[in-house]
Amino acid sequence: MSIDGISLEISIALVDELEVGDFVLVHVGYALAKIDPMEAKRTLELLQELGGAGERRS
Repeated sequence: MSIDGISLEISIALVDELEVGDFVLVHVGYALAKIDPMEAKRTLELLQELGGAGERRS
């Protein structure tokens, strides 16, 4: 898996029928569920905004 250019190894044993490019919900190294691409995009945008907000406060 890769996010913001960082690659991580995760287990996909808990989720059936995944293909390269699918978006998944990950917790402590395990893919828990496949998620809709639009929902994944919105979530990533919100996380990036939160990260940027923390940087502005520093």
